[in-house]
Amino acid sequence: MDRIHPCRICGNYTESGVCGVCGDTERDQATVCVVESAFEVESIERTGQFRGLYHVLGGRLSPLDGVGPENLRIDALLDRVRDGGGRIREAILATNPSVEGEATAVYLDSILRSQGVRVTRLARGIPVGSDLEYVDGSTLAQALAGRREM
Repeated sequence: MDRIHPCRICGNYTESGVCGVCGDTERDQATVCVVESAFEVESIERTGQFRGLYHVLGGRLSPLDGVGPENLRIDALLDRVRDGGGRIREAILATNPSVEGEATAVYLDSILRSQGVRVTRLARGIPVGSDLEYVDGSTLAQALAGRREM
């Protein structure tokens, strides 16, 4: 436990100065997946489907709890975008689908687009193996809005 600390670039957990993801030159340097916590990095990595970089915010906006933009690693994300000389072209917002997660995504969308970064959001919808009669209205509405060709 004494050796584990946040990566100086992305905020993921590591035993060295830079985590294995940030140190991997074979990863897509133009795409960064923005997550609330370091635990979500591992969840996405387990899929084997994402080969870009990450940025851990360290939470989500929650004004009622006194968590504002200054309490998250948003400035560090903007520094990465600005210091990268246009290298980061897409930010995938992978915040949780809660009120606070959505507010965080909307806030990040506005500031990242102003920096010329393409902003995308993880798809949401009906979980595999579920029955439509048990899916809540909000999830069903998002699934309908995000439908795609077969």
